[in-house]
Amino acid sequence: MENILVNGLIVALAFFSMEAVAWLTHKFVMHGFLWGLHRDHHKKDTYGFFEKNDYFFLIFAIPGILGLFFGMQADYNILFWIGLGITIYGFAYFFVHDIFIHQRFKIIRNADSKYFKAIRRAHKMHHKHINKEDGECFGMLWVPMKYFKNDKSIL
Repeated sequence: MENILVNGLIVALAFFSMEAVAWLTHKFVMHGFLWGLHRDHHKKDTYGFFEKNDYFFLIFAIPGILGLFFGMQADYNILFWIGLGITIYGFAYFFVHDIFIHQRFKIIRNADSKYFKAIRRAHKMHHKHINKEDGECFGMLWVPMKYFKNDKSIL
C-alpha cells in the first residue's frame, strides 16, 4: 500500500511539474529559438491537418517514453513513475489543447464549466499575439484568475 501511495505521488508530482516545464518551454523555446516550428500555430502558413508545431508533440513525448522504458528495465523504479506522469500530462495537453481548444476533432464544442471557459479565454488571448514577442498565457492547465471573469467578448 505504501508503494502505491508513493508511486501515485511521484506520478502526480511529475504531472503537475510538467505545467511549469510546458510554460517555460512555450515562452522561451517555442516563442524563442524554435519559433520556426511554432509560428504556423499562430499564423496559418500551412493549410491541412498537421502543422510544423506538431513536432513538439514528439519532442515532449521523448522524456516520457524514455522514463517508461528505462523504468520498466529497472523493475519499475522512479523513472517509470515520472515517465507515466509526463505521459499522462501529454494526453491531457492533447485533449485540452488540440481537441477542446482548437477543435482539431469536433467532439467537445460546448463546455459550461467556468474553468474550461477560462482556459479558452486565456488561450484566445495567447493567440491574439501572432508574433513571437509580447505573448501571454503560455501554460495550459493553470489559468490566471483574470480569465475567470464572465466576458463573452473574448470567447
